[in-house]
This record gives sequence, structure tokens and C-alpha cells, in this order.
Amino acid sequence: MSFQDKTIIVTGGGRGIGRGITQAFVQAGANVIICGRREPETLPDKTQFIALDIREAEAAKTLINFALDKTGRVDCLINNAGGGPPVASKDASPNLTQKVVALNLLAPINLAQAAYEPLKNSGGSIINISSVSATRSSPGSVAYGAAKAGLLNVTTSLAMEWAPDIRVNAIIVGLVKTEASADHYGGEKGMKHLADNLPMKRMGQPEDIAKACLFLADNTNSYVSGACLEVFGGGEPPSFLKIAEEAHKLG
Repeated sequence: MSFQDKTIIVTGGGRGIGRGITQAFVQAGANVIICGRREPETLPDKTQFIALDIREAEAAKTLINFALDKTGRVDCLINNAGGGPPVASKDASPNLTQKVVALNLLAPINLAQAAYEPLKNSGGSIINISSVSATRSSPGSVAYGAAKAGLLNVTTSLAMEWAPDIRVNAIIVGLVKTEASADHYGGEKGMKHLADNLPMKRMGQPEDIAKACLFLADNTNSYVSGACLEVFGGGEPPSFLKIAEEAHKLG
């Protein structure tokens, strides 16, 4: 797939999954615009960075205008930036909840609206990066799971409302190994234990998500819209199987 002279916007494109997406599109010939609150130490070639906080409503127009000023067009908006710290629901402050929802749900909506005209002009598309937390219970990260679930509804709703001018798709991301994974999962031993219990016997890699983005952004796949593509290596084994096994042993 070639994206020569195309402009791809990747929010949070400087690290983790976003970095993998950025590198994949650069290798495919695209000009990539990324944003974040802090500039990464290094940037791939053909990548331009703007510092902003997408949780702020006015940041959406700022980012789109930056891309237009630098390249004159927008061909794909990838709403990748997201996340939220694990917090017991009884202890989560209203301020934290608002920030998590703003980052994972409101910012993608604002950005999609700001990108509407340039994407319509280019026949472009939007890719929303969601999570398995959107499709299963998310104890300890209720606001995050709810926001990511909302993002899937945004995807299917805009895909219908903005067709045939703009395609809108989502990726439901499973466990992915990034530079932050070791701290989150207790180091290499913790990650190995986690990987050994997944169907594919490994965690995902940023390039796994990037390849799915390349497919969804490719305009030759012009009938793929409203899709919520699961990239999670077969999913997470249901906990009831382990509970049932333990119960059987007790019996």
C-alpha cells in the first residue's frame, strides 16, 4: 500500500502504539502530523509535531489547521491518543472522570468534526483506536471503558451519517507491549506470565495495530466503513473457565 503525498494525522503519535502507526505510514510514503503534550525526543522523517492537549476543545481546530498549513490536505485522522489510570470507582474524583472521558471520547468527536471538510475534500477516512475495555466489563477503569465503548458508537454513527463522503472505522485493541508495559504489568516476568496465558502466547505489538490502520486507511477498501475491527490475538480467556476449573477440583 502506498500513501505517497497523503497526510495522516495521528494523535499521540510520538510513543507506544501511536509511534508504531506513525512509522508505518512514513514507510508507506505519507506525511504524518502528530500531536501530544510533550514533543518526543526523536521524530521519524516526514513527521511534524505540534504540542497541544486534545482534551481542550479548541485544540481540534488548531491541529487540523496545522496539518493544512503544513501539507495542504488531510487524508486520514487516526484518533489514537487515550488512556486512563486504574482507580477504584469509589475513589475516582469527578475531575479525573471528566479528564478520562474528555481524552478518550470527547476529543475524538471534536477532532472528527474539525476534520470533516478537509476529509470530505480528499475522500478520506477516520480511524478510532478503541479497546477491549469497550466490549467487556472494566472494573477499576469505569470511565475509560465507558468512553471507549462510546467511541465505537461514534464510529458506527458517523460512518452512516457521513457516508459516502468519509469512511469511519475503529480498531478494538487488545493487550499491546509498549515502552510502558513493563511498569504496568510488573516487569518482564509479569509480561511473560500474561503472554503465556493469551491465545497467541504473546502480547500484541504496535506494528500489529499499524498494519490494521494501513488497511483501513487504504481507499481501495472503499466499502469498509462502520467496521469495528478486533486486533487482539483471539481475545482474553474468560475468567469463568478458570473459576469452573477450580470449582471442579474442589468438588
